[in-house]
Amino acid sequence: MPFRWSLLVEKISSDSVIVKTVDGKSVEVKFAASTVFLSRFNNEDKPAKASDLAAGDLVVIHATLKDNALRADEIKFSAPAAAKPAVTSPPKPNS
Repeated sequence: MPFRWSLLVEKISSDSVIVKTVDGKSVEVKFAASTVFLSRFNNEDKPAKASDLAAGDLVVIHATLKDNALRADEIKFSAPAAAKPAVTSPPKPNS
């Protein structure tokens, strides 16, 4: 049964990634030899590797449940968008 999620990376190890779900749960997804990693930047996907992932990255994972573990078929990731600076009004002149 295939699964697909959009998540936030919490931790990465040599054989898996732990992601935080929208309901706040941590889920481990194992890498397989066939896992495809894609880095998304400027609306373009580029080949990547597991070591390119970083905590805080946004990911879309396609995974399959196998032997009671989630195995990643594809992991597409991108760095979170930079925070936009707060817009402040110019100071009012003293009257």
